Amino acid sequence: MVPKVQFHLMGWITLVIFPAPALWALWKYADIHPWEVLALDQLSDPIVLVGLQFGVFYALLAIAVSQFSVFEEISVRQAQLLSQLQLNWWDIVFISFCAGFGEEILFRAGIQHWLGPWLTSIIFIAVHGYFHPLSWRKSLYGFLVLPFIVLLAFAYDFFGLWFCIAAHFSYDLLLFRVFAFQKKR
Repeated sequence: MVPKVQFHLMGWITLVIFPAPALWALWKYADIHPWEVLALDQLSDPIVLVGLQFGVFYALLAIAVSQFSVFEEISVRQAQLLSQLQLNWWDIVFISFCAGFGEEILFRAGIQHWLGPWLTSIIFIAVHGYFHPLSWRKSLYGFLVLPFIVLLAFAYDFFGLWFCIAAHFSYDLLLFRVFAFQKKR
Protein backbone atom coordinates (compact mmCIF):
# COMPACT_ATOMS: atom_id res chain seq x y z
CA MET A 1 0.00 0.00 0.00
CA VAL A 2 3.05 2.28 0.10
CA PRO A 3 2.68 3.32 -3.58
CA LYS A 4 -0.86 4.59 -2.85
CA VAL A 5 0.47 6.68 0.05
CA GLN A 6 3.15 8.09 -2.24
CA PHE A 7 0.49 8.78 -4.88
CA HIS A 8 -1.56 10.77 -2.35
CA LEU A 9 1.55 12.60 -1.17
CA MET A 10 2.30 13.57 -4.77
CA GLY A 11 -1.28 14.81 -5.03
CA TRP A 12 -0.90 17.03 -1.97
CA ILE A 13 2.44 18.34 -3.23
CA THR A 14 0.84 19.18 -6.59
CA LEU A 15 -2.12 20.83 -4.87
CA VAL A 16 -0.19 22.92 -2.35
CA ILE A 17 3.47 23.19 -3.34
CA PHE A 18 3.18 23.62 -7.14
CA PRO A 19 1.05 26.79 -7.00
CA ALA A 20 3.20 28.44 -4.31
CA PRO A 21 6.18 29.57 -6.45
CA ALA A 22 3.89 30.75 -9.24
CA LEU A 23 1.73 32.80 -6.88
CA TRP A 24 4.78 34.18 -5.08
CA ALA A 25 6.59 35.14 -8.32
CA LEU A 26 3.50 36.82 -9.75
CA TRP A 27 3.06 38.80 -6.53
CA LYS A 28 6.75 39.68 -6.18
CA TYR A 29 7.69 40.41 -9.82
CA ALA A 30 4.44 41.19 -11.62
CA ASP A 31 2.55 42.85 -8.74
CA ILE A 32 -0.40 40.46 -9.18
CA HIS A 33 -1.95 39.47 -5.86
CA PRO A 34 -2.60 35.74 -5.31
CA TRP A 35 -6.34 36.38 -4.80
CA GLU A 36 -6.42 38.07 -8.19
CA VAL A 37 -4.78 35.01 -9.78
CA LEU A 38 -7.18 32.59 -8.09
CA ALA A 39 -10.18 34.64 -9.27
CA LEU A 40 -12.55 32.83 -6.94
CA ASP A 41 -15.42 35.01 -8.16
CA GLN A 42 -15.15 33.24 -11.55
CA LEU A 43 -15.61 29.81 -10.01
CA SER A 44 -19.38 29.96 -10.49
CA ASP A 45 -19.16 31.24 -14.08
CA PRO A 46 -20.92 28.92 -16.58
CA ILE A 47 -17.71 28.80 -18.63
CA VAL A 48 -16.38 26.42 -15.97
CA LEU A 49 -18.99 23.89 -17.11
CA VAL A 50 -17.81 24.37 -20.68
CA GLY A 51 -14.29 23.65 -19.42
CA LEU A 52 -15.50 20.39 -17.88
CA GLN A 53 -17.12 19.44 -21.19
CA PHE A 54 -14.02 20.36 -23.16
CA GLY A 55 -11.86 18.15 -20.92
CA VAL A 56 -14.27 15.22 -21.33
CA PHE A 57 -14.37 15.71 -25.10
CA TYR A 58 -10.58 15.71 -25.42
CA ALA A 59 -10.23 12.77 -23.02
CA LEU A 60 -12.65 10.75 -25.16
CA LEU A 61 -10.62 11.68 -28.23
CA ALA A 62 -7.37 10.68 -26.49
CA ILE A 63 -8.92 7.40 -25.32
CA ALA A 64 -10.15 6.59 -28.82
CA VAL A 65 -6.80 7.36 -30.45
CA SER A 66 -4.84 5.58 -27.72
CA GLN A 67 -6.62 2.34 -28.67
CA PHE A 68 -4.48 2.15 -31.82
CA SER A 69 -1.83 -0.54 -31.55
CA VAL A 70 1.00 1.99 -31.69
CA PHE A 71 -0.05 3.21 -28.21
CA GLU A 72 -0.62 -0.24 -26.70
CA GLU A 73 2.69 -0.23 -24.82
CA ILE A 74 1.87 3.11 -23.17
CA SER A 75 -1.71 2.09 -22.31
CA VAL A 76 -0.63 -1.22 -20.79
CA ARG A 77 2.07 0.49 -18.73
CA GLN A 78 -0.38 3.10 -17.39
CA ALA A 79 -2.95 0.43 -16.55
CA GLN A 80 -0.27 -1.60 -14.72
CA LEU A 81 0.85 1.42 -12.69
CA LEU A 82 -2.72 2.20 -11.70
CA SER A 83 -3.48 -1.42 -10.83
CA GLN A 84 -0.59 -1.42 -8.33
CA LEU A 85 -2.15 1.60 -6.61
CA GLN A 86 -5.60 0.03 -6.22
CA LEU A 87 -7.30 3.40 -6.56
CA ASN A 88 -10.93 3.87 -5.67
CA TRP A 89 -13.29 6.49 -7.08
CA TRP A 90 -12.39 9.11 -4.44
CA ASP A 91 -8.66 8.63 -5.05
CA ILE A 92 -9.25 9.33 -8.73
CA VAL A 93 -11.31 12.47 -8.01
CA PHE A 94 -8.69 13.68 -5.53
CA ILE A 95 -5.67 13.25 -7.78
CA SER A 96 -7.52 14.70 -10.77
CA PHE A 97 -8.41 17.81 -8.81
CA CYS A 98 -4.88 18.15 -7.42
CA ALA A 99 -3.38 17.95 -10.91
CA GLY A 100 -5.95 20.28 -12.45
CA PHE A 101 -5.63 22.91 -9.73
CA GLY A 102 -1.92 22.78 -8.95
CA GLU A 103 -0.57 22.33 -12.46
CA GLU A 104 -2.83 24.94 -14.03
CA ILE A 105 -1.79 27.58 -11.50
CA LEU A 106 1.88 26.68 -11.94
CA PHE A 107 1.85 26.49 -15.74
CA ARG A 108 -0.99 28.80 -16.87
CA ALA A 109 -0.88 31.55 -14.27
CA GLY A 110 2.82 31.24 -13.48
CA ILE A 111 5.19 29.98 -16.15
CA GLN A 112 2.99 31.06 -19.06
CA HIS A 113 3.07 34.64 -17.77
CA TRP A 114 6.76 34.81 -18.65
CA LEU A 115 7.29 32.19 -21.37
CA GLY A 116 4.05 32.46 -23.34
CA PRO A 117 1.55 29.76 -24.31
CA TRP A 118 3.58 27.78 -26.85
CA LEU A 119 6.79 27.27 -24.89
CA THR A 120 4.86 26.64 -21.68
CA SER A 121 2.76 23.97 -23.42
CA ILE A 122 5.85 22.23 -24.75
CA ILE A 123 7.44 22.31 -21.30
CA PHE A 124 4.21 20.96 -19.78
CA ILE A 125 4.21 17.95 -22.12
CA ALA A 126 7.94 17.38 -21.62
CA VAL A 127 7.65 17.47 -17.82
CA HIS A 128 4.99 14.77 -18.03
CA GLY A 129 7.45 12.58 -19.94
CA TYR A 130 5.65 12.60 -23.27
CA PHE A 131 8.45 14.14 -25.33
CA HIS A 132 10.87 11.30 -24.90
CA PRO A 133 14.04 11.14 -27.03
CA LEU A 134 14.26 7.34 -26.75
CA SER A 135 10.60 6.47 -27.22
CA TRP A 136 8.92 7.65 -30.38
CA ARG A 137 5.62 6.19 -29.12
CA LYS A 138 5.66 8.42 -26.03
CA SER A 139 6.59 11.38 -28.19
CA LEU A 140 3.75 10.56 -30.57
CA TYR A 141 1.38 10.49 -27.60
CA GLY A 142 2.84 13.85 -26.55
CA PHE A 143 1.90 15.27 -29.94
CA LEU A 144 -1.61 13.88 -29.44
CA VAL A 145 -1.97 15.70 -26.11
CA LEU A 146 -0.16 18.89 -27.20
CA PRO A 147 -3.19 20.47 -28.96
CA PHE A 148 -5.23 20.09 -25.77
CA ILE A 149 -2.53 21.79 -23.72
CA VAL A 150 -2.06 24.56 -26.30
CA LEU A 151 -5.81 25.16 -26.39
CA LEU A 152 -5.83 25.43 -22.60
CA ALA A 153 -2.94 27.88 -22.78
CA PHE A 154 -4.85 30.18 -25.10
CA ALA A 155 -8.15 29.57 -23.28
CA TYR A 156 -6.55 30.88 -20.10
CA ASP A 157 -6.47 34.42 -21.52
CA PHE A 158 -10.04 34.23 -22.84
CA PHE A 159 -11.92 32.10 -20.34
CA GLY A 160 -9.78 32.27 -17.20
CA LEU A 161 -8.04 29.96 -14.80
CA TRP A 162 -11.12 28.01 -13.69
CA PHE A 163 -11.96 26.99 -17.26
CA CYS A 164 -8.46 25.47 -17.51
CA ILE A 165 -8.68 23.82 -14.09
CA ALA A 166 -12.07 22.33 -14.96
CA ALA A 167 -10.88 21.04 -18.34
CA HIS A 168 -7.70 19.56 -16.88
CA PHE A 169 -9.66 17.99 -14.01
CA SER A 170 -12.27 16.32 -16.22
CA TYR A 171 -9.62 15.15 -18.72
CA ASP A 172 -7.59 13.48 -15.97
CA LEU A 173 -10.69 12.15 -14.21
CA LEU A 174 -11.94 10.35 -17.29
CA LEU A 175 -8.51 8.96 -18.23
CA PHE A 176 -7.84 7.73 -14.69
CA ARG A 177 -11.32 6.20 -14.54
CA VAL A 178 -10.90 4.40 -17.86
CA PHE A 179 -7.53 2.99 -16.87
CA ALA A 180 -8.86 1.99 -13.44
CA PHE A 181 -11.72 0.17 -15.15
CA GLN A 182 -9.35 -1.55 -17.58
CA LYS A 183 -7.24 -2.89 -14.74
CA LYS A 184 -10.28 -4.54 -13.16
CA ARG A 185 -11.25 -6.22 -16.42
